[in-house]
Amino acid sequence: MGMALHWVPANDRTDLLADPVALAVPELEGVEVAEIDPELADTAAFCERYGVTLDESANCVVVAAKRGGETRYVACMVLATMRVDVNGVVRRHLDARKASFASMADAVELTGMEYGGITPLGLPADWPILVDTHVAEHPRVVIGSGVRRSKLAVSGAALAGLKGAEVLPLAG
Repeated sequence: MGMALHWVPANDRTDLLADPVALAVPELEGVEVAEIDPELADTAAFCERYGVTLDESANCVVVAAKRGGETRYVACMVLATMRVDVNGVVRRHLDARKASFASMADAVELTGMEYGGITPLGLPADWPILVDTHVAEHPRVVIGSGVRRSKLAVSGAALAGLKGAEVLPLAG
């Protein structure tokens, strides 16, 4: 039996959010936050303990796209049941020569968030956010909060409506 999550409006518990996320949350409707055990932040462990299914959870993956000596970063949102096709879909979409997952150190430094908690809310303003169609269509998906000790719940439509967001099929 999973432990119950206690969801509250994210604006009421900004102490549970990374700073850049706390600044971004007021712009979105209906975002909720729940405190979790930070040891269980990784999706599989989280889902097992808290009774959330993998297809109700979405991961935010940071990809570094290189072209002509320039590196651009992009965030990709996919359901936890799916894998981002970094070298196919994402690389082609960004017209990059090479695309790969950003290193943990780079992802943490550039986002101001904790690894395992990175979320599309509050990312650097110039980052594209690629939202998989399955995420965009989801009524309520559980995502990171910028820190490992909580999770956010938000509609797929809200994610698809983020500044810089584009909806496309991201799995290969």
